[in-house]
Amino acid sequence: MPDSETLSHTKWDCKYHVVFIPKYRRKALYHELRRHLGAVFRALAEQKECRVEEGYLMGITCTCSSRFPRSTLVAQVVGFIKGKAAIHIARTFMGRRKNYTGHHFWARGYYVSTVGRDEAMIREYIRTQEAEDRRLDQMDLW
Repeated sequence: MPDSETLSHTKWDCKYHVVFIPKYRRKALYHELRRHLGAVFRALAEQKECRVEEGYLMGITCTCSSRFPRSTLVAQVVGFIKGKAAIHIARTFMGRRKNYTGHHFWARGYYVSTVGRDEAMIREYIRTQEAEDRRLDQMDLW
């Protein structure tokens, strides 16, 4: 286990596959916002001592493979990232100065699964999402 973390009497490797979507599945993650959010997610994960190892932002989903410390609750980290990212989006791209209530960027829930032996398959799935998204968009043109 070369990727595992260690303490004096503990060894662990906690990786999760996390997926969440924008509210109403709007294609809001395109263009400038899409390029900008990857760095925002990585910086927010660093604040919670987590690491986004691989991620992909589609028009209607945000998919990432992340490594968490053993004592961290996934729900707290995902809630923190979604909340702070929504505030950052509102301030940077919507021109709002204060935190706003009643308007939410992300949908309420999320999907999470553990990454085990099939980690390579999940990484491949994340990489192929863009090709699939382009294929579906091409079908909509006709």
